[in-house]
Amino acid sequence: MPSKLNILFIVLDTMRRDRLSTYGHNRETSPQLDEFARDAVRFDRAVAPAQWTIPSHASMFTGLYPSTHGLTQADGALAPSYPVVAEHLHRAGYHTVAFCNNPLVGVLNNGLQRGFDRFYNYASAAPFRPVEARRGKLQQEALRLFRRHLARPIGNQFAHSDFLFRMSLNPVFVPLWTRLINYKGNTAHSIDDLVDYWARHQAGGAEQPLFAFLNLMGSHLPYNPPRDVLDRVAPELRQEKQAYPFMRRFNSEAARWASPTIPPLEDWERATLNGFYDAEVAHQDAQLGKLFGWLKQSGTLDNTVVVIVADHGEGHGDHDFFGHGFVVYQELVHVPLIIRHPHHRVNSQPITEPISTRRLYHTLLEAAGLQPDEAAPVSEGSLLPLLSGAPDGEQGIVMSEAFPPLTFLNVIQHRDSALIPKLSLHGVRRGLYHGQHKLAVVDQRVEGLFDLNNDPMETHNLAAAQPSTVSTLQRQLATLVSRAESRRSQTAAPVVVDDSVVDHLRALGYIE
Repeated sequence: MPSKLNILFIVLDTMRRDRLSTYGHNRETSPQLDEFARDAVRFDRAVAPAQWTIPSHASMFTGLYPSTHGLTQADGALAPSYPVVAEHLHRAGYHTVAFCNNPLVGVLNNGLQRGFDRFYNYASAAPFRPVEARRGKLQQEALRLFRRHLARPIGNQFAHSDFLFRMSLNPVFVPLWTRLINYKGNTAHSIDDLVDYWARHQAGGAEQPLFAFLNLMGSHLPYNPPRDVLDRVAPELRQEKQAYPFMRRFNSEAARWASPTIPPLEDWERATLNGFYDAEVAHQDAQLGKLFGWLKQSGTLDNTVVVIVADHGEGHGDHDFFGHGFVVYQELVHVPLIIRHPHHRVNSQPITEPISTRRLYHTLLEAAGLQPDEAAPVSEGSLLPLLSGAPDGEQGIVMSEAFPPLTFLNVIQHRDSALIPKLSLHGVRRGLYHGQHKLAVVDQRVEGLFDLNNDPMETHNLAAAQPSTVSTLQRQLATLVSRAESRRSQTAAPVVVDDSVVDHLRALGYIE
């Protein structure tokens, strides 16, 4: 058995905290996660550093706010000067492996795959799975060439081209490409492969500890849960004859997935969206149960740190927005976070201080016993001391940043350009958390002040009634932004990776 602890890092992509029964949802959507959380520590006020996949993953992988790492667009790349957690663990002797269902993390050449000995990708026209190693050499080479010369270049081209991206959102094409490229990956295959890979790693007597990253896309659009799960979770939709036709239309209208709600949803439409989403959550939870069961039955939990988090949530018309494109409201950045450490006594009380999930970088490194940068001690950012009841050094002051994704901004520009200035969609939005209060701003303008203890859905703007609180939080936000920007060494920029570089990265183990 390796002397260092194994680490399992699970990202539940696009998972709303308020839709998990362990966080109080009135539907039983997550019984497997609920059971796992009983032997772990639950964070009740975890805040994502960004509102969508790429910048949020970059923050969790580097420990930096988006204003520092700069990876805020689909055509960007993480600067080499920002090492990611997998690189640190790889150098420290960990065997690093990823099972990824999100194409933005597993397909684009943005640097998020650095440091992995193996990076298995399930969101592709040609998914890359461990079972491929057991195929014939001719089949392996054919699939490698297909990915290198067709699947991966096409994916990156769509990220760089405004025209191609907008064309892909045409309702005629959406059902085709979401199936063709396995847009949501395959939850069952990725979990089965992770269990099989880990078991083989242990059975082979490997002395290396394992760092496994698992990204699951079950709760991302499009929503197509199994009928029996939908009937169990949202039985009221059986009587709603318009439910399935509405979801078929919505699933094909990808331009609406990250846009303002124009026109607003009717009550039955929102209820349909919520029911289908909850059923997807429940379906994924049942598959997670297989992983949790194996971890326990095999004894792997006894020497493994498990971190379960969401990169961001999802809007279903809350605050008049769909998806996760432009805002920092709670439905997007208030995320679930559960940590189980075999050497920490479980505290039955959840941790209620606001914390940023960018600190998972520090947490994972401390779990591995690493201190890669003496100038920025891991212990100052790690969440592990909180598991034992230690006070938090950040004093509950947390920031979330929403740099508008330019691909979707361009879509709205072509659909209804007047919405951009009307809703300030071009501006950078930020949320500053301190204690029970949250300040929301767009650029330098205050959008709202909310008392989250008494108004968790952010429906009552207190900015006019509490100007002194607004001023205090504005100063704190300005300090955080200034500090983050001062640490920026190089802004992420569009990159073109040629074949020789791809071959070099593959030889180093950074990509498959």
